Amino acid sequence: MAENPLVKTGATTLATTEVLARAADYASAAKSEATKRAYRSDWQDFERWCAQHGVAPLPAEIGTVAAYLASLADGGLKASTITRRGAAIGYAHRLAGMPPPTASEPVKAVLRGIRRRVGVAVERKAPATARAISRMVKGASVRDRAILLLGFAAALRRSELVDLKVKDLERTPDGLIVHIRRSKTDQEGEGHQVAVPLGTKLKPVEAVDAWLAKRGTDPGPLFDISDATVARIVKRAARRAKLDPKEMSGHSLRAGFVTSALESGADILKVMDVTRHREVKTLKAYDRRAKAFKDHAGKNFL
Repeated sequence: MAENPLVKTGATTLATTEVLARAADYASAAKSEATKRAYRSDWQDFERWCAQHGVAPLPAEIGTVAAYLASLADGGLKASTITRRGAAIGYAHRLAGMPPPTASEPVKAVLRGIRRRVGVAVERKAPATARAISRMVKGASVRDRAILLLGFAAALRRSELVDLKVKDLERTPDGLIVHIRRSKTDQEGEGHQVAVPLGTKLKPVEAVDAWLAKRGTDPGPLFDISDATVARIVKRAARRAKLDPKEMSGHSLRAGFVTSALESGADILKVMDVTRHREVKTLKAYDRRAKAFKDHAGKNFL
């Protein structure tokens, strides 16, 4: 990723240099760690392509970016990946104080054409519904059981599950309040609270208590895992339950809660209290899947 221009202002005093360095840190914090990792990888790919073709990546010509994006489409990349690569190029230019070539109409036209030709359908992983989770936790270790059930019950994103600390769990007579300090839709750290009931079937709080009894209550990460670890745990549990692990991912826990809640008839606004989605339309795809066979138009003659 391009270097932040705040550190190249020609400051001469130590105090000014330190202030500018802090300013650069704040500018970098505008994006989540996951986004920065993705953008860094995308930018490196663009730099390699530019080196191969003898053109400058920064500032990049409009034609250079258009040709690069077209080459990605010809290489079979998904429209969503190509769009993100373009966003990374634009971000790098803005970070360097330069006008982003991706804001130009020629580049926008290329992206529109790619989306139309390649298609923008999202490849969704299978949700780990309550029925699936009940099978997946059988034979799981104490830690993995707690990860699966808490991730499901609180509809957590992988990054949220990874970032949880012991202090983020608040006890109540009815269950746990999970304090989510920062998330994908809350980059400024306003924070969210998600209630996890004791439960009578899956009993997620009991699973967390069993893990804490083994782990101990010392401060620090609740699970001390990575995003990749969450995905591996889900796939391993799916395989153990004789489900297709290729169809499952870390997101399956969150998607599974949404699907199960809507299947059970839960009010969509109540579901949003747990998932923290900002827009109702985001849940519509889950709602359509959950109710696909209820009151089906052909139920009386098929």
